Amino acid sequence: MNTSASLIKETALKTINIENQAINGLKNSINDSFVAVIELIFRSEGRVVLTGIGKSALVAQKIVATLNSTGTPSIFLHAADAIHGDLGMVQPNDHVVCLSKSGETPEIRVLLPLLKNLGNIVIGMVSRSDSFLAKKADYVMLTPIEQEADPNNLAPTASTTAQMVLGDAMATALLALRGFTPKDFAQFHPGGALGKQLYLRVKDLFPQNEKPSVLPDSNLRSIIVEMTSKRLGATAVIDQDKKVRGIITDGDLRRMLESETNLEGILASAIMSADPIVIHDNEMAVKALQIMRKNSITQLIVTSSNGVFQGFIHLHDLIREGLI
Repeated sequence: MNTSASLIKETALKTINIENQAINGLKNSINDSFVAVIELIFRSEGRVVLTGIGKSALVAQKIVATLNSTGTPSIFLHAADAIHGDLGMVQPNDHVVCLSKSGETPEIRVLLPLLKNLGNIVIGMVSRSDSFLAKKADYVMLTPIEQEADPNNLAPTASTTAQMVLGDAMATALLALRGFTPKDFAQFHPGGALGKQLYLRVKDLFPQNEKPSVLPDSNLRSIIVEMTSKRLGATAVIDQDKKVRGIITDGDLRRMLESETNLEGILASAIMSADPIVIHDNEMAVKALQIMRKNSITQLIVTSSNGVFQGFIHLHDLIREGLI
């Protein structure tokens, strides 16, 4: 191994080890003070306001996003902007979480007395228990680290990792107290793939598609016209009551044409695959995807709960919705 490659691997592995130590060090921070903070936020009628400077501000924004998406109303307030007019964002019932590695930054020193004057409860997320922030905050959540992960022990790396993980611990603890369910998650993530897996149903997707169908006694010409005009590469075979009896795909047609020389008198009932795989229109769309993957097919016949033909759902519908 050349010297450059060796240095890269050695540095990367050292970074992972140092940040892993920072995470393990958080176990002692899950204490009575942490529990008190979580219970305080859980009972609060206000929001959680997260603030910080520099990299801590970026971590605070991520924690805000996680809290909001799991049912805890939160906002981000940049500490520098707070002391230049944005402090008006903070409402009387809000609890403020200040993120800072040192707990000594000038903006935090100015901001804390202002928050105290407003009567808001201040929660410090800080690495040092002897810092200004730790001493002035109403509650303290420690993120102790021995060193940063960069070779100069300067760039915020292990410290921001610890903040991020403790923020996730806050969010998941609050989620557990709220009894947050997959249905709740879908409510807050309607546009994301995860949310769509939890709320999107087959009936939300298939109505826009064509609905090719033929009767069992339909002749070959009718079958081809129905399949080609509606361009789904398949047609359902249904009876007079619109109950599904089979399916004919373009593959079925090719195999028939390869094996038959006399095409006169060929009916749908002779070509179709009987008892095709179907899905009810009220099933989750992700179930349709699972069935397609399991059976290596690209479309499914959709029926109502009593077996009446409704149409087709295609793999492209699922791709378009971002489920793949």
